[in-house]
Amino acid sequence: MDLKDRDEEGAAGRGPGAPAVGEPERDLVIRAAELGDCEGIAALWNLPKFRWGTLRLPFRTAADVRKAIEAKPPTDLDIVAIKAGVLVGQAGIERRRGRRQHAGEIGMGVHDAYRGNGIGTALLEHLIDAADRWLGLQRLELEVYTDNAPAIGLYRKFGFTIEGTHRALAFRDGVFADAYSMARLVRI
Repeated sequence: MDLKDRDEEGAAGRGPGAPAVGEPERDLVIRAAELGDCEGIAALWNLPKFRWGTLRLPFRTAADVRKAIEAKPPTDLDIVAIKAGVLVGQAGIERRRGRRQHAGEIGMGVHDAYRGNGIGTALLEHLIDAADRWLGLQRLELEVYTDNAPAIGLYRKFGFTIEGTHRALAFRDGVFADAYSMARLVRI
């Protein structure tokens, strides 16, 4: 993920139908995930570098993706990044329930061959915009492996701070890996 500069203008003063956030590239489209994206998302999930940064298991199928999309409650948000007709990124917010409904958990990743092109920045901008302006979330949470410096840098750029370390959180590539718990708080 690239640490490309965020659009200084932000969403202020934009009218209906105008993009809420800046896009790093003109031909990059960020939109809601659809059932027609299942093949592309499954291919993304199976890429070695993409999977390395997530808790996903290998050998995911389009049917697995379809079940995941269909099981999402309407309070969750799933988006994808499309560049020249190729699905190059995926991100989402899972809203917490009950007394934690003010919080949401973020998950995201970028296609192995498209890292360093501002796609992660664009996905995160759109998630934060939705969380702040449409979902009213006060707290965004995520877990990131401690050795994933580009992702940690991206999250810090958007105001996430490390709240703790999960030791041996996940078994990854034959060894146990630690992860940071990070959060971004909006002051009430």
